[in-house]
Amino acid sequence: MSKNNRFQEFFSVRFRRLLSGAPNGTPPWLEIIAGGETGGLFLPTEGPWVVHRDFGTLVGGIRALLVQALHPATLAGVRNHSRYEKDPLGRLAGTIRWLTVTTFGSHAAVAGEASRVNRLHTRVVGDKPVPYRAADPHLLLWVHAAFTDSFLSAHQLYCVAPIPGGADGYVTTWSRSVEPLGLENAPKTLGELDEVMYAFFAELAVTEDTDSVVRFIRKPPLPVLVRPAYSLLFQAAVVSLRPEHRKLLGLTSWPRWIVIPTTRFLLKAIRVLIGPESPIEDGALVRLRRLGLI
Repeated sequence: MSKNNRFQEFFSVRFRRLLSGAPNGTPPWLEIIAGGETGGLFLPTEGPWVVHRDFGTLVGGIRALLVQALHPATLAGVRNHSRYEKDPLGRLAGTIRWLTVTTFGSHAAVAGEASRVNRLHTRVVGDKPVPYRAADPHLLLWVHAAFTDSFLSAHQLYCVAPIPGGADGYVTTWSRSVEPLGLENAPKTLGELDEVMYAFFAELAVTEDTDSVVRFIRKPPLPVLVRPAYSLLFQAAVVSLRPEHRKLLGLTSWPRWIVIPTTRFLLKAIRVLIGPESPIEDGALVRLRRLGLI
């Protein structure tokens, strides 16, 4: 192994260890994605694959958490049933697992992951401070719309890879991801997504819990060396917010002319540091080639 490859391997293991929680940096769900005897929901030529393989997802994930925290019922479920304060990286790993398995896994893998998430959702119910039920299709729609809007916006602002079919293509194809979760009325176009986000605005509110969660998202307990980069990613998420959401959250952003190019540089630097290989995507590609689907 060359010196350069050893350098990339060093950072790659630590980066993937941070995101997956796996001591060796290899996500434990890699075998699930690489295995299987069918294709999955998406191919490498479709929007979700292109968007979710890129590091704009680092910004999109932060943005989605900020937006989702604006809905009192969603927030109540997170506050009362999530381990985000005691084990934020563990919760992050769980979310990443769902995203990557759903994007890159076989149909069987997607079904298994959806079953896992649905089981978790059945336990997330309560009535304080407001009634909530994670399996409620209305709340699922909000979470999905906030997620879709965030990952799409982050990619458009900070990544260069063109999205097959454009924004509409991403929204349409990514709607397949929530069908196994029981959501059948996900938006299919960018226009429909905008309509959903606008319709939910009347339900949004900022409470003490919202402020507490936002403070945590702004400064989570990350390793010291990671914190400067995360601070920039947080500001990148704030810049990418819809103005009405940013105003409701009471967040002010650094100047766009600083944040946008600096974030693009950071995401490119991360790619250089860890190398172009992605064990998850590579495993999915090997499966698709084995099956003759690409």
